[in-house]
Amino acid sequence: MEPIDSALLDRFAEIVGVNHALRSPSDIEPFVMEPRGLWSGVTPLVLRPADVDEVSRILRLATETRTPIVPQGGNTGLVGGQMPDRSGREIVLSLSRLNRIREIDVLSNTITAEAGVVLETLQRQADAADRLFPLSLGAQGSCQIGGNLSSNAGGTGVLAYGNARELCLGVEVVLPTGEVLDDLRKLKKDNTGYDLKNLFIGAEGTLGVITAAVLKLFPKPKGKEVAWIGVESPAAALNLFSLASDRAGSGLTAFELMADIAVEFSVRHIPGNVRPLEGWPWYVLMEISSGRSSDDARDLIEHVLSEGFEAGLAGDAVIAANLAQASAFWRLRESLSESQKPEGASIKHDISVPVAAIPDFIAEAGKAVASVSAAARVVCFGHMGDGNLHYNVSQPVGVEPESFLKLYKPMNKAVHDVVRAHNGSISAEHGIGRLKCDELLATAPAIGIDLMRRVKAAFDPAGIMNPGKVI
Repeated sequence: MEPIDSALLDRFAEIVGVNHALRSPSDIEPFVMEPRGLWSGVTPLVLRPADVDEVSRILRLATETRTPIVPQGGNTGLVGGQMPDRSGREIVLSLSRLNRIREIDVLSNTITAEAGVVLETLQRQADAADRLFPLSLGAQGSCQIGGNLSSNAGGTGVLAYGNARELCLGVEVVLPTGEVLDDLRKLKKDNTGYDLKNLFIGAEGTLGVITAAVLKLFPKPKGKEVAWIGVESPAAALNLFSLASDRAGSGLTAFELMADIAVEFSVRHIPGNVRPLEGWPWYVLMEISSGRSSDDARDLIEHVLSEGFEAGLAGDAVIAANLAQASAFWRLRESLSESQKPEGASIKHDISVPVAAIPDFIAEAGKAVASVSAAARVVCFGHMGDGNLHYNVSQPVGVEPESFLKLYKPMNKAVHDVVRAHNGSISAEHGIGRLKCDELLATAPAIGIDLMRRVKAAFDPAGIMNPGKVI
């Protein structure tokens, strides 16, 4: 395949200016390798536009010349959706310079942010306005709002506040033709035809480029309490979740389930992490918030735990004594993924099943894993309140990583067969990208794939937007 003509590269570069059109290998390198090192690509050019007009001109030229474009945010995706392929014919479009907060409307409880705003920056801006933006991810220090929306990010706040799709009221999108859809409205109710924004949220940049969004804000809780709880089994955790939901209602803002081995890895490999409790096969991190007062939150979490102990659902618990200890509990939970890497190769599954099916799924998936590799170590943790588990399988001790990774396809199939048996999803919050594209095509209903292809053809007839991803 012929490389992109240098004269055409010059035309793209002129749009953003020479200082923001990266061509040297050292400048390009951070944009063609994702953090885990699983995906890499090749590109002759990284474009860093400054505004919507430059994005529009880039896409218009790309459609005219049929030049593939790969939109990229903070490059924290885990399924390769933000990576160019290795042909050298795809141009990376980085949204990092579109990083303005355009407006904070406290009365409407909205914030309007450009796609390149880092999630943690947006959280802090909301906090400074005495509001809460509840999307919370382990990568929040580097992921960007455009990528969060394009992948429909989840995280630890979904239980109470919903995922990225539910936090978005309106979007600004540049279409492959260069046309701009300005739908930056703050409306909570709008029944005027198709909800176009939801075509772009979760589309992973295959239909257009999200350049800005209106996002929901919430009143900051007046009180928040966090508890670390030891439980005997996922079934006990599920019943404790049901109890907490009944007693706390919308005040239950997080309920995270963790296998002991996941906690062990995190304490072993992440400096500063300390076990809050010892001796339990499973742990729960529970957060209860109150809009009234800190005393109300404390009373509520103590009441839930007291009932949990009486019912035999909770074995032991520690309520964070202060903000620092609460942060330490959360740091331990959020470093679970990172801590697996020193243990060697890992075959990861980002799945969801109905909440009631979680205990059965864990038991059945454990047997399925053992049928592929008897000594493999299951590292299971996730957002029990919304049914999303990170069901990861670490290599057996003493086995070479390359040898274990040869089991990727049979292991993947074994776990995903159990997921499908429970009417679950093979991708709960990470997206499809390159990693799961073939499996989606092989297992999704034929009419569903056909409809997605029709949508793709309608929006992107030249096929320039993030080719090879999703479908």
